[in-house]
Amino acid sequence: MLARVKISAREWLGDMLDPGSFESWDRPPVAVDAAPGYRAELAQAERSAGTDESVLTGSGLLRGRLVAVIACEFGFLAGSIGVAAAERITVAVERATELGLPLVVSPTSGGTRMQEGTVAFVQMVKIAGAVAAHRAAGHPYLVYLRNPTMGGVFASWGSLGHMTFAEPGALIGFLGPRVYRALYGRDFPDGVQTAENLYRNGVIDGVVPVRVFRRIAHRALNVLCGPAAALPEHQGDAREFDTGIGVLRAGSELYGPALRGADDMPAWQSVLVSRRGDRPGVRELLRHATDRVPLSGTGQGEADRTVVHALGSLRGQPCILFGHDRAGQSADQTMGPAALREARRAMHLAAELRVPLVLVIDTIGASLSREAEERGLAPEIARCLADLVTLDTPTVSVLLGQGSGGGALALLPADRVLAAANGWLAPLPPEGASAIVYRDTLHAPELAAAQGIRSKDLLANGIVDAIIPEYPDAADEPVDFALRTVSAIAAALADLTTKPVPELQSLRRNRYRRLGLLTP
Repeated sequence: MLARVKISAREWLGDMLDPGSFESWDRPPVAVDAAPGYRAELAQAERSAGTDESVLTGSGLLRGRLVAVIACEFGFLAGSIGVAAAERITVAVERATELGLPLVVSPTSGGTRMQEGTVAFVQMVKIAGAVAAHRAAGHPYLVYLRNPTMGGVFASWGSLGHMTFAEPGALIGFLGPRVYRALYGRDFPDGVQTAENLYRNGVIDGVVPVRVFRRIAHRALNVLCGPAAALPEHQGDAREFDTGIGVLRAGSELYGPALRGADDMPAWQSVLVSRRGDRPGVRELLRHATDRVPLSGTGQGEADRTVVHALGSLRGQPCILFGHDRAGQSADQTMGPAALREARRAMHLAAELRVPLVLVIDTIGASLSREAEERGLAPEIARCLADLVTLDTPTVSVLLGQGSGGGALALLPADRVLAAANGWLAPLPPEGASAIVYRDTLHAPELAAAQGIRSKDLLANGIVDAIIPEYPDAADEPVDFALRTVSAIAAALADLTTKPVPELQSLRRNRYRRLGLLTP
C-alpha cells in the first residue's frame, strides 16, 4: 500500500510524457455563477494549487507518439469537478477526437463540486457523452486512476477506459468514507475501496506506478495506433507455417480439406493427449506476442481466473487475444459466467478499437454449480455466440486442446477456425456422452470416435479450416508448437484484414447457416 502522498497533475504529466513535450490546451475557465464566499475559495485554491482549475489538458509526446492528455489536480478543491472543469475536460476530449489522437487521462478527485450543487453534478453526463463519442470514433481511451478517485468522477469518465490502471494503494470508490460515516454512523469496511481490491475483483486491469503505466500505455498504443508490420516469410521452426494442409501465408486460401500427418490418431487418444498437464496453453502463445498488455476482469466487478486476455501483436498483427487458461482450471475450478462476460468485454474492445479478435479454446467444460446457473451461464453462452457471429472485426478461433461443451462453443464462431492436431470439440466430455447413452463411462472411447470430435473430423465437416500439426504431441515440443501456432494465427489475421468487414460478416453467417446440411 502506497499512495499516501498525492501526485500533482504536473508531476503526473512530467512522469507520463517525454520531457518538455507538453503543450497546454487550456483557456481561462468559463464563468460560473458563484457567491462571494465561493469566489474566495476559488481564488485561494488557485494560489495554493498553482493551477486555475482542478484539471489540466493538452497534448504531448509519449515515447515519441503524440497523445492528448487530461490530468486532475487534487490540490484545487480536492480535484472536484464543477461547470468550468467539466467544460475544460469536454472540450479537450472533443479536440482529441477531432484530431484523431489517443487520449490518456488521469483522474484524482473527491467527486462533484458541492459548492455548485446539482448543476455541477449533471456535468458528468456531457463528459461521459464526449468520451463515448471518442471511443465510437475508434480512438483509444486509456485511464490511470490516482489517489483518491471518488464519486461522480469515478462513476463517469474515470470508468470508461478501454483499459484502466491505478496507482498502488489508491483510494477508489463511489461513496467517500467521510460521507458514508456521516450518513450511516459507522466506518466503511476496510480494504474495499482500494486499487488492489478493485483489481482482484475485475473492476480495473492492474495496479502499477506511473512510470510502469507509461510503458503499458506505450505498448498499447503501439498495437492500437501503429500500422501492422509485414508478415515474415519464415522465422524459427522451419515447419511453423506448415499446417499439414498447406502453407498459411498472408493472402493465402490454402484452407482446403487435404490432411497429412497424425490423421490416424484415434479420437480418444487425442482426448488423452489434450489432457496432459504439461501441454502448452494460451500463456505459452502469449509469450511469443510483442507489446503485450494484460487485461483483467469484466470491468464490472467480476473476474474469472480460468481465462486470460490481453492486447498484443502476433508477428506484427495487432489483436485482442482471449482464451481459456488450462493452468487455471481444475476439477474444482471451472469457467463460470464471469469468464464469458470477460470474453464479451474482449469482443467489444476488439470491435471498438478496430483490431482483430483471437479466441483460444482449451476448456474442460463450464461450471456445473448453483452459482453458475443463478448468475446466467447459459444466457452468457448465447450472448457470446450472437456477438461473435455479428462482430464488426476479423476473428480467428483456435482449438488448442480440450473443447468441451458450451464453454468451448461460445468461443468458436469465427472467420477462421484453426485446430491443433490433438484438439477436439464435443458437446460434453466423452465420459459424459457415454453416461447419457450407456449409463456408464466405459464407452467414452467409442463415443469419441462416433461423434466426430477430433480435428480431422472437424476439418472434414467444415467446422475448422486448418489443422496445426503436432510432432507428434505439443507437450513434447512446446516452444516449436507455440511458434507454429502463433505463425498460423498471424497468417490468418494478415489474410482476413485485407477483406472488408461486411464481407467477413456475410461469409461468417453463411458458413454457420449451411453447416451440417447434406445439400449445398
